[in-house]
Amino acid sequence: MGTSASGLLADPPEQLRAFVRDGRITTLPAKRIRRRLLLDQVAQAFEPGRTYPEAEVDQILKAVFDDHCALRRHLIDEGFMSRTADGRYWRAGGTVS
Repeated sequence: MGTSASGLLADPPEQLRAFVRDGRITTLPAKRIRRRLLLDQVAQAFEPGRTYPEAEVDQILKAVFDDHCALRRHLIDEGFMSRTADGRYWRAGGTVS
């Protein structure tokens, strides 16, 4: 998908529907396997091989979840994104279509 959250979660997989309403995350799954599946879906908004400033990452994540800081932290912790000390982010994992 790359650089846009538009339509990203419009039709989530069955096991994620309890956590998504109207294309937005309502709550993060407690079970790691479901949380990782959801994070993989979110990672699709970022183009592989491209770096993003923190402000752009936040803008994309705000479109799908109110607590964009927690979502960003989970993406980093689970290896879907990486960052530099000066605030540059890039997609480091997840499904590539």
